[in-house]
Amino acid sequence: MHLPHRLPALLAALLLSAPMLAPAADQPTRPNLLFILAEDIGPQLGCYGAPLVQTPHLDALAARGVRYTRAFTTAPVCSASRSAIMTGMYQTSIGAHHHRTWQWNKRPLPAGARTLTDCLRDAGYFTANLAAPGGKKARKENTGPSGLKITGADGTGKTDFNFIAERPFDGISWKERAPGQPFFAQISINESHKGDGWVLARSKDSPVGHVEAARVQLPPYYPDHPVAREEYANYLDAVALMDHYVGEVLARLERDGLAGNTIVVFMGDNGQCLFRSKQFLYDGGIHVPLIIAWPDRRRAGTVDDQLVSAIDVTAALIGLAGARPAPAMQGRDFLAPGTMPRTHVFAARDRMDESTDRMRAVRTADWKYIRNYLPAIPYLQYNAYKEKSYPTWNLVKELARAGQLTPEAAAFAAPRKPLEELYDLRADPHEVRNLAADPAHAARLRELRALVDRWVVESGDQGAQMEDPLDIFRGYNGRLPDEPGDKKGSAK
Repeated sequence: MHLPHRLPALLAALLLSAPMLAPAADQPTRPNLLFILAEDIGPQLGCYGAPLVQTPHLDALAARGVRYTRAFTTAPVCSASRSAIMTGMYQTSIGAHHHRTWQWNKRPLPAGARTLTDCLRDAGYFTANLAAPGGKKARKENTGPSGLKITGADGTGKTDFNFIAERPFDGISWKERAPGQPFFAQISINESHKGDGWVLARSKDSPVGHVEAARVQLPPYYPDHPVAREEYANYLDAVALMDHYVGEVLARLERDGLAGNTIVVFMGDNGQCLFRSKQFLYDGGIHVPLIIAWPDRRRAGTVDDQLVSAIDVTAALIGLAGARPAPAMQGRDFLAPGTMPRTHVFAARDRMDESTDRMRAVRTADWKYIRNYLPAIPYLQYNAYKEKSYPTWNLVKELARAGQLTPEAAAFAAPRKPLEELYDLRADPHEVRNLAADPAHAARLRELRALVDRWVVESGDQGAQMEDPLDIFRGYNGRLPDEPGDKKGSAK
């Protein structure tokens, strides 16, 4: 009855509130983020200048974005590396450095540490973990709402974290988000990992071509042998198959009308799946491709040579979303204006499956230093995964016993490791001439040794705390005598 008398006051209130509401409507739409992690891959892509391999989809992605030439993971194996990527922290700082940490030994993240997806969720992002459209598991499982095949017991793609994550992702598809909500979607493509992808890539059913083993250019630490050539050619075919599935993922993004507002980040989760690469701190084990492409094609075709650690990619993803990083995050947002480029990056190797070891490394643009804390353990110590899946690993052992290796190959088959390794990467990119004992490089050795010593202390490296041998036995040899059941460990 008295509404007309109140109308002027209501109109005034609306007018006063209008300036407060307007900025939200004027804000630009926040970008979606698609993070593609390829397993066990080095920069053997066409856009990086690798011969023979065919990677048209990633070459096209690089042509419309930025290709980083010096990107390195903090570990040469998936579970430790992915733990670092998910938190933006060194795996050695959060107790996630062993591959793998068994379920009964996993711990929550320390105070101040949070996952990438927690940070993005706080900023309003929907987080999804999609499975790749290829691979044995994907072909046997159901199709999720996004149309991509689902893997994993919980219907998601690979996570493989060495810590307790209560809620790493919100869903399995970007289609599950609320209307207008930006998304972060991670997808792992495993064709470049040893296994079914390698078999398919070399078969007549492969959707990609085959590299002739005779044309392969082997690194100098390889024996020039048909077995080694065939394995390396198979790796290149697996990389091409991985690229094929990257193309499928990008095509789905286009079909769903999302490509125009999605930043695509492509990276390897650790280095190449070859005998002296994965599990080791040479560049073969930690040097990965990194490509970032914006929908507006900014910096299209750019090549960036700055040093980037994988934990920096975490910080950059948080920065692209306008989110707030966790207080303990050790990565730095290399895309943010004013960020000083790194002068060096660090990496660590600890137990791999049942094989105990501890190595630390620092890499600059031109030099690599490796500390072997357990030099009495040889590089070629027994590892069930390597023995089963790496023909060249076994070939090198056989040729070493026969005395038929070149000096470059024989060093990796020695009964002991050197305590320290130092490599001039410009003169020796394959890291086969150890200069640690050369007096001419003593100053460089002291400089890089000091960097590793300081990093171990300042980062809170937990690698000196050795695991209980019974845990290793329990994880990889079944059960302890007083335990029921027969729990087998994974050696992948």
